[in-house]
Amino acid sequence: MRDYSNHATERPEGADVEITGIESAAVEGNFEWNLVKVHTDAGVTGVGESYRGGGVPEIIEYTNRFLVGENPLDVERLFRLIVQEMSGHGGTTGKVVTAASGIEIALWDVAGKILDVPVYQLLGSKYRDRVRIYCDCHAGEAYAVDEGGFTEYADEEAYTPEAYAAEAERVLDMGFTAIKFDLDMEMDNDPDPANGRLSNAAVRHKVEVVDAVREAVGYDVDLAFDCHWDYTVESAKRLARKLEPYDLMWLEDPVPPEETRAQREVARATATPTATGENRFRVHELTELLDDYAVDVATPDPTTLGGLAESKRVADRAEERYIPFSPHNVCSPVGTMACVHLCAAIPNADVLEYHALEVDWWDDLLTREEPVIEDGYVDVPTEPGLGVELDEDVVEEHLVPGTDGFD
Repeated sequence: MRDYSNHATERPEGADVEITGIESAAVEGNFEWNLVKVHTDAGVTGVGESYRGGGVPEIIEYTNRFLVGENPLDVERLFRLIVQEMSGHGGTTGKVVTAASGIEIALWDVAGKILDVPVYQLLGSKYRDRVRIYCDCHAGEAYAVDEGGFTEYADEEAYTPEAYAAEAERVLDMGFTAIKFDLDMEMDNDPDPANGRLSNAAVRHKVEVVDAVREAVGYDVDLAFDCHWDYTVESAKRLARKLEPYDLMWLEDPVPPEETRAQREVARATATPTATGENRFRVHELTELLDDYAVDVATPDPTTLGGLAESKRVADRAEERYIPFSPHNVCSPVGTMACVHLCAAIPNADVLEYHALEVDWWDDLLTREEPVIEDGYVDVPTEPGLGVELDEDVVEEHLVPGTDGFD
């Protein structure tokens, strides 16, 4: 078995550092935000975030068994060490990689603080001073998340085109220039709840929704819709073709995520741009998708697929194929700011998702006075590391019930 433990013994002054502990805390926002801390014997602590979901905090804590004593500056080596040490646990994909993603982000924060440079500089470049945000929004009461992740649909009357249009106008008044709505609805399950085929009535209603939103916001606003992997290939083709007149930024995940050939079929059948990527892990699971031009916009989630370095590898492959890169992001401000550093460091970055409009204390999670997002943009921090620090009192106040916070 490969050994990615520390075999490099020569270090410059100040770089002979060791990890002393790794801990996690699950914060209950609109999703469960899995926050990470990496402690070192240099007195420097890094923060990160893994994608939501059960089991991730336990995996993060498990890595203390082999990461304590390692040098936190070897960020990419330690990511490989986690994957290797847990390969027998399904560590090459899935929740192990998700847990490793949050640790990796926290390690970049540590490295930046020790070396006194922002994370984007450690990633190699700075292409922009601010990153444009698109706001993921929902029509009135049409959508809710229960217990950190279970989607609850509202009654059918909540999904009127007028409700979507009104919410779009409200969000634009906040300064955003790009927005996204969910386009999957309870009525999609009629007449059959399992087969993924859209009725003509369902397609027609979706077109009416898109038409109402586009009429309300005009064509200078970038507008996307998310289907959450619900439909068959033929239904996705029918829907995408019907939406061609509306010049969408993209139609996201119209078919299930696993099969690249299905993605390619839909992408090549329509002029409506398609987007996918958030359900894939590591660069290996996205390479074929990009090589086959089976997607128009790559939307992987850095807190899922392997962290910032692995995301940059995906972005590099996308850039070689002239495909834009727009990270999926349903994180707290910690994961969001990690994505901002990533977007600053890659040439083909486009808009970054913000998915916490309903969380009125989202900004309070950080110890900073100014909001993270202003007029639809995030300024790229220039402080060492990620440039953010957690407000421990707010973390403690919003812990997932029955879980422990940071020590």
